[in-house]
Amino acid sequence: LQPAALDHLVDVANGDARGVLNALELAVETTSPDENGVIAIDLDVAEESIQRRAVLYDKDGDVHYDTISAFIKSLRGSDTDAALYWMAKMIYAGEDPRFIFRRMAIFAGEDVGMADPQAMGVVVNCWETFERIGMPEGRYPLALAAIYLSTAPKSNSAFAFFDALGVVEKEREADVPNHLKDGSRDKEGFGHGQGYLYPHAYRDHWVAQQYLPDALQGKVFYQPGELGYERGIRDDVARRREAQLAAMVESDADPHLEVLTTSPNDRAKDAWLQRTVAGSGRQLGSLRDRLFEMAGAQRHQLILDVNAGSGLLTWEAVRRAPEGGVWALATDEAAGEALRQQAARLPDVERPVVLVGNATELGYLLSLRGESDVRFDRILGRNVLTSSKPDSNPVGYSEICRALAALLLPGGRLVFSQNIPRHTQRLYSLVEWGRDTKLRDKVITAEEAIYSDAADPLVNWDGDDLAAALEAAGFSDVRVAVEEQAEERLITAAHLDRWFGAGAEDGRPSYRQRLVGGGLTEGEAGKVEKLFRGQLLDRPVQWTSRLAYVRAEHGGA
Repeated sequence: LQPAALDHLVDVANGDARGVLNALELAVETTSPDENGVIAIDLDVAEESIQRRAVLYDKDGDVHYDTISAFIKSLRGSDTDAALYWMAKMIYAGEDPRFIFRRMAIFAGEDVGMADPQAMGVVVNCWETFERIGMPEGRYPLALAAIYLSTAPKSNSAFAFFDALGVVEKEREADVPNHLKDGSRDKEGFGHGQGYLYPHAYRDHWVAQQYLPDALQGKVFYQPGELGYERGIRDDVARRREAQLAAMVESDADPHLEVLTTSPNDRAKDAWLQRTVAGSGRQLGSLRDRLFEMAGAQRHQLILDVNAGSGLLTWEAVRRAPEGGVWALATDEAAGEALRQQAARLPDVERPVVLVGNATELGYLLSLRGESDVRFDRILGRNVLTSSKPDSNPVGYSEICRALAALLLPGGRLVFSQNIPRHTQRLYSLVEWGRDTKLRDKVITAEEAIYSDAADPLVNWDGDDLAAALEAAGFSDVRVAVEEQAEERLITAAHLDRWFGAGAEDGRPSYRQRLVGGGLTEGEAGKVEKLFRGQLLDRPVQWTSRLAYVRAEHGGA
């Protein structure tokens, strides 16, 4: 940049630094480099760039910026006529079309975004066409890009990246989850990449597993909009996120469900490792879809989700019954508050009613809201018969069946899935006993006694008993389909500590206490613990259980 050229640019810009930079940019872009690749800006080049009218549209030097601002705002407001006017004004004034294309490319990502992911490609293609044909015919791709952007649906959901960036700037350094680390490096020493599930190996090329650091699990950055392409993917994104969340916060090994208290103590640490090994997020999504297929819920119906947990069924019910209403029963206040916070994002008319308590308390909970007369078209749930509050004793399955029958409209339908604790995995079958058959037989006898306790409401029933209880409660056309489930479950130190510890907080004895109560000596129980820890610690096992899918019609008045 020769001094004379710089002086001329400064003089003409009249104190506007933006004008100087814009003129210099035009000079650089419109001047070819010499044989050494150097662009020389002399006085002649500077004068020519000033004469291109793109430097200053008027003596104040603001019109350049005001006009591009008006153009972008017209695109954002979907006013095609105004957008074409402001673009024509810029072209007439000598604005560089490449500058306009750059701004349109930014606009395609910032303001159209995922509402029409093709918008960026359209702008880039028009830009490339312009470079090939030049002016004046290049005005056609300019106009095409502007018209496309102004008529496209709009979404600024890409701003989710900047929300994530803000979190990164504020948070302490978070480690990459172990199964996402480079598996080709330090795999043997640190287990990098171990447990990673390759999404393309699964149906729909998706599987639920942890991708965020532990401290950010459940954090939501991206919310699809309601227009264009995003409208089509909105529900799928929500369903996958809900299955992922359910896999993260819910434990299939709930102390009330798994008789031997198999749930790890440190759930925050172990939950996602369990979910990654088991792939249970994917299973939960399939279970949700099957239950709603069985329910046949209609848009105008009232739906109750019993044992709502993280809301896996609740949010699907909200989507299925937009003209009806949804109630969700959480078993503890923490889960209820989490549901309320998630529901706060919805419009008032779509928000589910969140209740906290046991299934047998539903009538009372509704009366507190002045809704004693509310009856439901559909009641859905998961593990409805084992959904007592953590600080209460398990409620008998017959009592729960009667309570739910009282809340259904005539012709209403009850649909739920239920793990049958009586048929849960036997721990003695997870290890090799070798020649110690005497100890093995004593353990088998003691463990089987757990599941034949007629006084324990968790295990004193089966699928046939459940069907009979539903019929006795007034249900008809009762269908109970019991299926065997198998998944891989990683046995951690926390599992083993619970099995051989002092028992659960709710008073249920540990596995070791059950063995001693079943006839083993303390020494024999210690020997069993040593065997389990030696063979099972940090190893995946095949875990089997039985799951009942239940459908029943209510014909009472």
